[in-house]
Amino acid sequence: MMTSQSQVQHVAGTSDVYPSRVNTETLLLKRQDPVVYNHMINQAEITAEQLASYEANGYLFLDSFFDEDEVQIWKQELVRLFHENKGSNKPEVIQEPGSEEIRSIFAVHRDKGAFQQLASHPRIVSIVQQILGSQIYVHQSRINFKQGFTGKEFYWHSDFETWHVEDGMPRMRALSCSIALEDNHANNGPLMVIPRSHRTFVSCIGETPDDHYKSSLRRQEYGIPDQDSLICLVNQGGIVAPTGKAGSILLFDCNVMHGSNSNITPFPRSNVFIVYNSVDNRLEAPYSGKQPRPDYIATRS
Repeated sequence: MMTSQSQVQHVAGTSDVYPSRVNTETLLLKRQDPVVYNHMINQAEITAEQLASYEANGYLFLDSFFDEDEVQIWKQELVRLFHENKGSNKPEVIQEPGSEEIRSIFAVHRDKGAFQQLASHPRIVSIVQQILGSQIYVHQSRINFKQGFTGKEFYWHSDFETWHVEDGMPRMRALSCSIALEDNHANNGPLMVIPRSHRTFVSCIGETPDDHYKSSLRRQEYGIPDQDSLICLVNQGGIVAPTGKAGSILLFDCNVMHGSNSNITPFPRSNVFIVYNSVDNRLEAPYSGKQPRPDYIATRS
């Protein structure tokens, strides 16, 4: 059971304003943090109108943000990492559920080279600092490979729910930047977002198991919304799937509800995700009371 949108609650008298996986029923809680932390335009990459759109909807899609020459450098690195890590048992390499196909590779910004440079690209950094209103650091990076025919779905979720409960991210002052390294179109499992869902925190049920990340990175079962919550959010904001050419970027708030379908087409859809957090929002002890997830998933240093 869950509360309706008209019954959105704020939990008072607790140090955790976003409690999750601690109740016996799903709750919809009102966001307690800003979305945009600096409204005074201080960069040339996005306009005041685009910033306002991000604030209202929780995401901003910029088609063909990078040119083909830049994309080719990153795509060559993506292909190299994919072949280099086939059959790898490194913990950073996550396999698809039910197969040995690579689903994700984490911490791709740590090795000197193309993705480290991408994570610190001044055009991206300037936008992120505008939105978060502070200096930033990379909380997490990964490649999500969604190969033709075999790429599996990512079920609906809010990243912040997991980062808060399992990593100890205290407040909503983080965002993701997804960079398309292949054309994203309607048929190859593009990322879908629920506009305006970033204003509501879905407090999920179910206690977090020990070492949850070992299974959740392949298929998440805890920290996902129930169907009634999703219906409520979709009735409020709808569903959009921003699509465009390789080199496009999608910036989305840490609490936006998002997911993607399986890719049953021949066309791969691989994206690099760089997650930025404010230096004023560094991780604390996980709110689940469990051990923190490894540093390659959630940077603590």
